[in-house]
Amino acid sequence: MRYIRWPFILFFRGCAMLSVFSSIPVALRRFLLLAIAFYALWFFGYERGLALDGRLDALLSANITAASSATLRALGFDTSVHGLDPYLLLLNSQPAVHVGHPCNGLVLYALFAGFVLAFPGPWARKLWFIPVGMLVIYLINIVRIAALALNHLYSAETVEFNHHYTFTFIVYGFIFLLWMLWARRLAGPAAQQALRA
Repeated sequence: MRYIRWPFILFFRGCAMLSVFSSIPVALRRFLLLAIAFYALWFFGYERGLALDGRLDALLSANITAASSATLRALGFDTSVHGLDPYLLLLNSQPAVHVGHPCNGLVLYALFAGFVLAFPGPWARKLWFIPVGMLVIYLINIVRIAALALNHLYSAETVEFNHHYTFTFIVYGFIFLLWMLWARRLAGPAAQQALRA
């Protein structure tokens, strides 16, 4: 008897959730639906495709490592990329930072672009703001890796904490600021009115 009631319970709960969802303002509903769609696209496109292939992650991780090394060299440090491991940054010929695929910034680019795409605003602005925002995130990530290498050189015992907390907070803080710039300044008055409705 208990198993017969479950379809009815699920049906009525679904109806209740639908009525709650329909009470949400249209602009917020649109944002939520697009955010879910972009997450599904990311999950099936990246997690089930590109991540398994690994070439995009490998290319980006190697690029971030080389760019961070070049940045440190420009600042006068003795740094290079390990000859056999393109993800290992050497400082004074010693291993300093290994750039793992989760730290190459790809997820951050997708998160940033998904928010801007889902948020209301003119497409002409989205077409230039998304690449500019991704470039800012890329540059912040290069600075983060270079700073971690210097952190390893001068205070190796704090690297783990700074990697997991300090630099994560800083990077996500910059992404939040980019989102706020989009939402408050660039999305336009029509988007602001839609959000207030």
